[in-house]
Amino acid sequence: MLAYVATKEQFLEDAPQIEDRVREQVKSNLGINVGSSEYTSWQNSLGNAMAHVLREESIPDDAGVAIEYRLHGRRQRIDVLVSGYNAQHVRSLAVVELKQWGVVHASQLADHVRSFMGHGEHDLLHPSYQAWSYAQLLNNFYKIVTSEPFSIQPCAYVHNCTDDSVLRDPGVRDLTTLAPVFIKNENKELSDYLGGLIATGDSADGLRILDSSEIGPSKQLVEALTSMLDGNQEFVLIDEQKTAYESIMEFVATVPHGERRSLIVQGGPGTGKSVIAINALVALLEKGLNARYVTKNAAPRSVYRAKLQKGSRKGEASTLFMSSDSFHQVDKDSYDVLLVDEAHRLVKKSGLYGNLGENQIAEIIQASRISVFFVDESQRVTWRDIGTLDEIASQAQAEGSPLEMQELSAQFRCAGSDEYLKWVDSVLRLNHHTDIDMTATDYEIKIVDSPSELRDLIIARNAESNTSRLLAGYCWDWVSKKDPKAKDIVFEGTDFAMQWNLTKDGSAWMIAPESVNEVGCIHTCQGLEGDYMGVIIGDDLISRKEVVSTHPEARAKTDQSLKGWKTAAKKDPEQTLARTDLLIRNTYRTLLTRGMKGTFIYCTDQETREYMNEHLESSGYSFKGG
Repeated sequence: MLAYVATKEQFLEDAPQIEDRVREQVKSNLGINVGSSEYTSWQNSLGNAMAHVLREESIPDDAGVAIEYRLHGRRQRIDVLVSGYNAQHVRSLAVVELKQWGVVHASQLADHVRSFMGHGEHDLLHPSYQAWSYAQLLNNFYKIVTSEPFSIQPCAYVHNCTDDSVLRDPGVRDLTTLAPVFIKNENKELSDYLGGLIATGDSADGLRILDSSEIGPSKQLVEALTSMLDGNQEFVLIDEQKTAYESIMEFVATVPHGERRSLIVQGGPGTGKSVIAINALVALLEKGLNARYVTKNAAPRSVYRAKLQKGSRKGEASTLFMSSDSFHQVDKDSYDVLLVDEAHRLVKKSGLYGNLGENQIAEIIQASRISVFFVDESQRVTWRDIGTLDEIASQAQAEGSPLEMQELSAQFRCAGSDEYLKWVDSVLRLNHHTDIDMTATDYEIKIVDSPSELRDLIIARNAESNTSRLLAGYCWDWVSKKDPKAKDIVFEGTDFAMQWNLTKDGSAWMIAPESVNEVGCIHTCQGLEGDYMGVIIGDDLISRKEVVSTHPEARAKTDQSLKGWKTAAKKDPEQTLARTDLLIRNTYRTLLTRGMKGTFIYCTDQETREYMNEHLESSGYSFKGG
């Protein structure tokens, strides 16, 4: 959606007051009131830095210039677009990401750097990645781009930075090749780059044509995704999964145009909800529908995107995976279908500080004609999670979106052992099963006597296929966040000393090559799986004489999952403790059901280890592994 649009000549006339002109246009055309910091940034980045770039004669006077272009169905805005024709007289569009950063440090997160924002230094997306991802979105979903066609090239301009060592580090060379980055005193180089893309002007016609484009997946996107999915064994649908997938496709096909519908697909761990969602995403795109995969948790988005693309940076899948935080500023019916995985993790407020929007469930329903929610209520693990069946039904009714339900029962994780899942529910006292019989199960289960034994078992199993990991309840502070050399989880009297995840591998921790040497938490494993999981149960869950109790005070100070429980307990201690009790049990149920072939368990409390061992033996199970 266009805010400010002009020719280069008009932009240069407006440059002395560009911050006022842009503020007026953003308010009138986008309906957005901007704060003082953004207003000031326009003075610096547009009136000064970008004006110097565009004054060069290499860029035609009648080239089009758009500022704060809002992407369809997104709250993100592209800083600057420059339009015209290239030397082959093909419509050409330059995407320019502007940053005011003066100092840029290295980040341990892939495709990120560190710089100051607000009141401190943060991990921030590399500006070349931002520009590249915006270009990919235009290429993949703006139909006019391929039919006209347009040549779209991204770049970034960090105009206050004098040291390019981090921005152009060899580790991001593939990224900066796709989207070159320019720094202070390189305004001439940026002008020449833009001039090479825009040989003749178009009086901003290309920008207006782009803005009027129909939205839908491009043929190239669909062909690429279909090729990626074809033969990828991780996404093959089995038995009930195939039935659920076909039911979703039939559901979408029968919704009358202009009407709104919602669907809940309910299933426990290992029933294949994510695999169904990915297959449905690709199939819906093949039908020309504007569909997206959505989760609150970043880990499934990162891992499934990487698995689908097999690690390439072609960009076909980069724009298809969205955070549930993205919809509080999205226009009504911006999408045809939203496939919401891990919907039990949806929350009310969005944003880093939980202060944006009103209700993510409602916002998703408003943003799409058809909303499909994949739910397992027993995997609600944080204080903020609101994704219950009742809440989804209530919001669907309020938004005038008739709701249907599907249920998945057959599970394919844990070696297909329903008995193991019953055992997990029983020892956690989530359900009481008296008929558990694991005498014939092939699933590997072991309660170990030391954390070192747990670590060694997982490292040995991981050598087979690099798909085994260590996980733990959040009972240890994340001290390595501030001190990279520090160890987070240390057991005195043993040689076990390891760090939490969420460092250089970020949300892709579960599939990172060296992450077996770190301990994962609920936030980077939920919705994902591996061959063998080693789970450390901390002092937040203990057993005394067959009574299993939970202790939220044993959680780490740095844990955000239960943030707010102490304040709530002052008002209603009984209800609050019941809620924290369920969240802690759900957390361990989730951790204990990530393994495809086996789960090994260490409990920090000895009596709890004995309790689990006794219940394992009474089920008839005997460990067959090495």
